[in-house]
Amino acid sequence: MQTVNGIGGVFFRAENPEALSAWYEKHLGVSHYNPVPWKQREGYTVFAPFAKDTDYFGSSDQQWMINFRVDDLAAMIAQLEAAGITVETHPDWDSEVGKFARIHDPEGNPVELWEPNQ
Repeated sequence: MQTVNGIGGVFFRAENPEALSAWYEKHLGVSHYNPVPWKQREGYTVFAPFAKDTDYFGSSDQQWMINFRVDDLAAMIAQLEAAGITVETHPDWDSEVGKFARIHDPEGNPVELWEPNQ
């Protein structure tokens, strides 16, 4: 049986695609495709549909949330906060699979950051 081997892209609507692309590249290092798409390292990717009434994403009108793996969550949090970006953490979010934090991009989309356990 053939299976997919990772995320090939994440596509979503934006009020200002150029500005939002620039924000993701500046603060998270995720480039659009200029001159080539962002290249990920190997690692786990969770694919998890949630119940329609979940409050996990925050606002009920948000239809998606992306999760990015990071090597050093504490360093990433410090970097984001130094840039004036609010970072949410909660002890209940940390689990046997790693540590988590959450930010929102300039258009209010939730972005989860995950430092997997080694």
